[in-house]
Amino acid sequence: MLIIGICGASGSGKSTLARELEARLEKRCVYLKQDSYYKDHPDMSFEQRERINYDEPAAFEHDALREDLFALREGRAISAKVYDYTLHRRCDPPERIEPADVVLIEGIHVFYDAAVRDLLDFKIYMQVDPDVCLLRRVKRDIRDRGRSVESVYRQYLETVKPMYEKYIRNYIEYADLIVARGGKNARIVDILAHYINSGLIKEHSRGGTK
Repeated sequence: MLIIGICGASGSGKSTLARELEARLEKRCVYLKQDSYYKDHPDMSFEQRERINYDEPAAFEHDALREDLFALREGRAISAKVYDYTLHRRCDPPERIEPADVVLIEGIHVFYDAAVRDLLDFKIYMQVDPDVCLLRRVKRDIRDRGRSVESVYRQYLETVKPMYEKYIRNYIEYADLIVARGGKNARIVDILAHYINSGLIKEHSRGGTK
């Protein structure tokens, strides 16, 4: 099994790259989102959950992600996880996710936890101008998550940008590959798909360091 981590700022094109790559792979693939591993807070009111800083590392269940990646690597199925952004609650379905040849895991803090990093065979960092990321985030959150422009912009100033400066921009040092221009970089997608399909990235992961 090959586990590939994709990290970068919110709006940098991580999910786009993962979907484009998944579509080109000739091997069985599992696509996971770190956002699905947000901590659940059933004891809080909706207003309290709205005020949580969802852009800091502490918002995620890193141990659960590590356990799931390890289980898949060991050939064991895991429970599917889903996060409802409109309610700020976990709503995990009853489905199971079976192991595959390739696992793609993307998220803003995928490189944060050392134990998770150690399970990644290949690490990709999305390097995109922060202004471009903001515009993409505004468009996505309004379209997909029912947010207002004002609320998206306020969150960007209060949590997104500070957490990017403090944590996410520094994850680039862990990357095996830095991708510019976002997930629609067709040349990079084609190259990555070729290397994965031919097994060359697996050879890299055996000989490289994490």
